[in-house]
Amino acid sequence: MDKSIYSAEYQRLCALLRELRLEAGLTQVQIAERLDEPQSFVSKYEAGERRLDVVELHHVATAIGITLAALVERLDLAR
Repeated sequence: MDKSIYSAEYQRLCALLRELRLEAGLTQVQIAERLDEPQSFVSKYEAGERRLDVVELHHVATAIGITLAALVERLDLAR
């Protein structure tokens, strides 16, 4: 299993996070404020330059307004 941030599966997750943010009508700045992180944090994980651990992914999902379970389900559907 490829664990690189450059794997196709991780890139799908990054694209999905961006898509969910846009569907929610939120900017990177708004998500960053909800996470108490700089905007560059959001930019880097959306671009695949930064790998999120499961706790961070949970916080991101919450900031977007979706459960982690729903995010994973969407990710599975994107296969």
